Amino acid sequence: MKVFILLILFVVSSFGQNYSKSDIEKMIAKMVILGFNGEILSKNSQIYKDIEFGLGGVILFDKDPNDKTKVKNIRNKEQLKKLNNELQSISKQKLLISIDQEGGVVQRLKTDMGFVDTLKASEVAQKGEEFAKNSYKALAKDLNDVGINLDFAPVVDLALNKNNKVIVTRGRSFGENSSEVIKYSSIFVDELKKENIISVLKHFPGHGSSLADSHLGFVDITKTWNKKELEPYKYFINNKKVDVIMTAHVFNENLDKNYPATLSYNVNTKLLREELKYDGVLITDDLQMSAISKHYDLRTTLRLAINSGVNLLLFANQLAKPITLKEIIDTVYSDILSENISLEKIIESNKKIDELLGKI
Repeated sequence: MKVFILLILFVVSSFGQNYSKSDIEKMIAKMVILGFNGEILSKNSQIYKDIEFGLGGVILFDKDPNDKTKVKNIRNKEQLKKLNNELQSISKQKLLISIDQEGGVVQRLKTDMGFVDTLKASEVAQKGEEFAKNSYKALAKDLNDVGINLDFAPVVDLALNKNNKVIVTRGRSFGENSSEVIKYSSIFVDELKKENIISVLKHFPGHGSSLADSHLGFVDITKTWNKKELEPYKYFINNKKVDVIMTAHVFNENLDKNYPATLSYNVNTKLLREELKYDGVLITDDLQMSAISKHYDLRTTLRLAINSGVNLLLFANQLAKPITLKEIIDTVYSDILSENISLEKIIESNKKIDELLGKI
């Protein structure tokens, strides 16, 4: 007990270097991307305090999902640019300001707000490379103009299951063939890069063959997943064109008999990092989605995700009861003290995030 108290009061040591409680809490904060309510900022708002403390990033949404008549973060171009400038000015380091802007049904920035409309991926792929380049150039410029520096796009899932309701029937995949997916997602990534915007390949190890939607509950792809779903990731990793990869909340007992990909050491470290040789930033899909939140409590989710090899933890806070940064920090910190999470994992993630921030 005395040793435990001393650790709390003083330091935790790693590789001969001592870290105070505050040091470690700030490193944990850097690993978190949070959603929040509000289209304007005040110094009394919790998100202001969180960013001031060292929060790694925010994710922006247009509508409040609990009352779609209300604005969550985005009213129009002018308002959003002002909000993002204020968010960025609070942070002592570069703040990741992120959004889901794929085109088609997944666009938080709408034409009635003053932004360009981008077709869904399946339609873009039918119109050719020049059309794709012009489309994603305009999208990237919009993001840059308002201060967004991370886009959760492109989707590199293969359209293998025609009845897939979360990816395929919504037109979010560029196609069934990996060469087509690679061609058009590469154009998307290139245009984002020209505007210094971080791209995110999603959803590893592949969501295009699934029968169910991980927003709604448990998704088992054991009988439908195909190794060719890894081909886009292999291409981007081998050609050093990848900024960030997002995990999928899908379960495949051939890859891991116990855990979905987001929480799986076998998927995120053994397959992605060791076999495919990926050494960049790995982010979770929203950890409040039902595929995770209905099966794991917060402590278990955080412990498994971090130990699996994840570096950024996404909490979109689209539910009535938001998760707070303090809850996340306190939970992870206590697991570091009890040695359920190694401090080395936190340090390693911070190094990867710092390297990522150097790209923008």
